[in-house]
Amino acid sequence: MSSPTIPISNPQTLSQPPIATPAFRTFLSRLSISIRQGFSQRRPWYELIDRSSMARPDSISEAATRIRKNLSYFKVNYITLLALILAFSLLSHPLSLLALLSLLASWIFLYLFRPSDQPLVILGRTFSERETLGILVVLTIVVIFLTSVGSLLISALMVGFALVCAHGAFRVPDDLFLDDQEPASAGFLSFLGGGASSAAVAAAPAVLARV
Repeated sequence: MSSPTIPISNPQTLSQPPIATPAFRTFLSRLSISIRQGFSQRRPWYELIDRSSMARPDSISEAATRIRKNLSYFKVNYITLLALILAFSLLSHPLSLLALLSLLASWIFLYLFRPSDQPLVILGRTFSERETLGILVVLTIVVIFLTSVGSLLISALMVGFALVCAHGAFRVPDDLFLDDQEPASAGFLSFLGGGASSAAVAAAPAVLARV
């Protein structure tokens, strides 16, 4: 009589990480470097709140000129202010914050940095890459547009942009001088462009592996 067969699990399968660890670490590293480089361009906060440099503009065109110049000079400070307003709004609504973090974690762990050779299995059901992407897109639409998350983000950004425009219109930029290596026409979101491009480069291998 033959002895019963003992099932042996594959140790390689058990040791596989839930996400593509090298790509995820590269993503975090490049994002951290981009943020540090961006904050190194931050202007002193006392220049931002200098009351002696505040004056009401004489016309709409003058206000628009001031806003354009102040956006180029204080862009990192303004982005920091927007981030603080957004963070305060989310922290004051913990359910919305939890929903947004869950959505972000779903994209990271279930699609962007999940090893392409490991299919997504939920409750014994295996989902293809196309099905996973479709589910995440639908989940994103539901969370952003059918819950309070979308209205919260939009209202926080509107408040932030209103404060930025008001400060930019009243802050006299005559005493502000851009660095020689920084063009005056630099966009308001140019600081974020570098971080976004670095993050996209880091995530590209994991995404292209699914195509």
